Amino acid sequence: MTYYSVLEVTPTSEDWIPGYLPTANAVLAKHGGKYLARTTRHDQIEGDARGAALRILIEWPSKEAADAFMADPDYVPHRTARQAGSDSFHWLIEGKDDLA
Repeated sequence: MTYYSVLEVTPTSEDWIPGYLPTANAVLAKHGGKYLARTTRHDQIEGDARGAALRILIEWPSKEAADAFMADPDYVPHRTARQAGSDSFHWLIEGKDDLA
């Protein structure tokens, strides 16, 4: 079953970014992840304002792949640095329609 990561990331420090991107990209690919969007261009069309600087959408082949990425020892220090240097929110969404 396909899963999707939806992230909102607003850096509070940019110190972590140069080291983060190459490792995150490589480890994400190792676990079968695929970036569908990484952009600062987004419009909120409903709800209370959430001013994230960056929106990210990742496709995963399974929940296990997403979990393995998050726990990968090569990624964990970079994840920790991102969390410390940003306001980050991450949702993992199962790719199915529960209302169909």
